[in-house]
Amino acid sequence: MSNITLYDYWRSSASYRVRIALNLKGLSYDMVTVNLLKGEQKDTDNLKRNPQGFVPSLDLDGDMMTQSLAIIEYLDELHPSPALMPATARERARVRTLAHAIAMDIHPVCNLGVVQRIVELSGGDDQVKVNWMREFIAKGLNAFEELLADGQSGKFCHGDQVGLADICLIPQVYNADRWGVDRSHLTRINAIVKEADQLEAFQKAEPKQDA
Repeated sequence: MSNITLYDYWRSSASYRVRIALNLKGLSYDMVTVNLLKGEQKDTDNLKRNPQGFVPSLDLDGDMMTQSLAIIEYLDELHPSPALMPATARERARVRTLAHAIAMDIHPVCNLGVVQRIVELSGGDDQVKVNWMREFIAKGLNAFEELLADGQSGKFCHGDQVGLADICLIPQVYNADRWGVDRSHLTRINAIVKEADQLEAFQKAEPKQDA
């Protein structure tokens, strides 16, 4: 069994993704908190792990990795069962499209540091932050809902097997709910969320304030 340490923050959606993946793979891991609200991501120790000053970082037997999607696909190659990616190249491209729509389009513009800087530059207040989050999360999830309409989804984003796209979707829905985004009309997304909520791997990964 590998020695695995996850450097994360409980509310980080990128960290949330990696927790889900580790749980789905049945891998035991230790967690070390990097408190984003205290700025610990910019401390020397974290910058040695992750020069971008982000979380998560994953120490796998002394091999340090960053970037949640890279970590998850690496874990999937090391531990291929249960598979987080489908069998064919075309199906994998679809799953990556869904995953990237969240991790590379919604997430970056709603990053805590980005939004705080927007508030500073605009001379606004917390309502600016709320409005920004609601606008861009809503736009992103509305588009994601349409991406699911191509007939290739099932119980989960791709067929009936939980995978990378679901791992990205659930943390983003958590953020949507946190910021008060209306998702009552997102019937495909809501059905997938209902299925994922029943899985222990997702339940155990849910954000729990630890610092």
